[in-house]
Order: sequence, then structure tokens, then C-alpha cells
Amino acid sequence: MIAEQLSRLIGHRVVKLEAVGGGDICEARRAKLGDGSLVFVKSRTGAPPGFFQSEATGLRRLGAARHGVPVPDVVAYDDEHLVLEWIAPGPPSAEAAERFGRALAATHAAGAPTFGSTDGDGWIGTLELPGGPWASWEDMWVEGRVLPYLRAAIDAGAIRAKDAYDVEKLMGELPALGLSGEPPALIHGDLWAGNVVWGADGTARLVDPAVHGGNRETDLAMMELFGFPHLDRVLAAYHESWPMPDGWRKRMALHQLHPVLVHAVLFGGSYGPQAGRIARKYLGG
Repeated sequence: MIAEQLSRLIGHRVVKLEAVGGGDICEARRAKLGDGSLVFVKSRTGAPPGFFQSEATGLRRLGAARHGVPVPDVVAYDDEHLVLEWIAPGPPSAEAAERFGRALAATHAAGAPTFGSTDGDGWIGTLELPGGPWASWEDMWVEGRVLPYLRAAIDAGAIRAKDAYDVEKLMGELPALGLSGEPPALIHGDLWAGNVVWGADGTARLVDPAVHGGNRETDLAMMELFGFPHLDRVLAAYHESWPMPDGWRKRMALHQLHPVLVHAVLFGGSYGPQAGRIARKYLGG
């Protein structure tokens, strides 16, 4: 059944489907077409309206950045599937990491017209991501990134009252933290290691984005939060291409607060207490 659906969607006969992983959100398959070519297929039965359209739009926005990190070509999508160019995987070499760092700086430098999105709301994992737009990064971070997921974590019983109180208090003191004041950068928005495909051709590509106009420090903080291959080489090459603003390393944990709260909502566990510790790091407690 799915082969027939995909054949109609792609406009080429699918002759073979092979599972290649996936997770709690989507199924992932490699499809062989009648002409021998390969494509990558993500599927999610009952996906919310616009789920895959948002991802396709984000990939195309990233792919349009001059000299930026490449993305797989979007072949087709519908309500329950996204079909992408197949990228043969390879090892994440140090040289590829340096190229990735330089290209990521170019992606960010492409800029965005506003903080947030001009394409409406999006998704981060299975959670809706408010699109805004907002007049400043601080407004976006408070209203669209931290407080909505803090409230969701409270409702889910995933964060203790003291931790929630400290996170909310920090948001009230955000302007006093010496933020960079840069204009909106074009950022991936969910840049952990699993959302980068290292190709056998030596080129890394971005996938699964939550694209918006944001602070470029956010992408770098996300890479540090969950670990990233050859991160020191990535950051050094990035900094050579576009030096980071003063104090950016001190702000890393602040930029990690949003993904930590997202994980608290989705997975519970230690993420709620971690959010509280991040807040107290800046509150001096």
C-alpha cells in the first residue's frame, strides 16, 4: 500500500522499500525507484496538518543560503510523507567538520527578516513551535521558546515548583544578561548531532530543521548540549569565518534552556531539574 502511495506522490514506480531507522516521531525508509535511483522517505500516519510542509519549507530556506550548509533536495511531500534526496552516509571526519563550521557561519549570515518565522508556526519534535514573529530575540525567547514549554512541563508534572519559579524569574531578568544584540540569523533551530547527515562524499547536510530567525548562538549551544562530532573543529572553523560576539560562551547554557524544557515535556526525567540549574546559574543561586 505505501509503495503505491509513494509511487503516485513521487511520479516514479517504487520497487523496493527498506527501513533505515526512525524513531518515536516518524518511520524512515530508503526507497528504490524503477530507474534504479534511491530516495529517503519519512512517514508519519496521522501527522498534524502542515507537519511535513513545514519541514520541506525549512529545508528549502536553509538550502537557499549562499555557501551555507547544504540540505537534501526535497523530492515531494504530502500530509503523511516527506521524500528527500538519498544521501549515502559516511564518517564525520575532522576535515568535514571544519567545512561544516564554515558553511554553518554562512547559513547564519544569510539572515532572516524577523525573529521567529514568516511561515507561521512550526514544529520541534512532536511539539508545536510558535512562529511569531517578534520584535526582538528577547521577546521571542521568553514568549515563544521558554515560557510555553515551561507551562507544558508544569502541566505534565515534569518540573518541580522551585525549578519552574527560577526559570520564570530568569526570563524577567533576561535583558540584564548582556545579550549580543545581533540581528536575526537564519538558524536551523534543532541542531543536535542526529539532525546532521555526514555524507560519504565528505559533505555534511542539515535535516529535520525547526528553521526561524533567531540568535546564531542557539545553534552552537544545541550542538554542545547533546554532543557533536569534532565540535572543537566545527567551532574553530565557524569562528574563523564569522567571529562570535563577546561573552557567547557564558550564554551557552541560557540558549540550552529551550531544548532542555522541550525534553522535559517529551521525556520527563532529569530535564526539569536541569532547567532549574540553568536558571540558577544566571540568577546566582
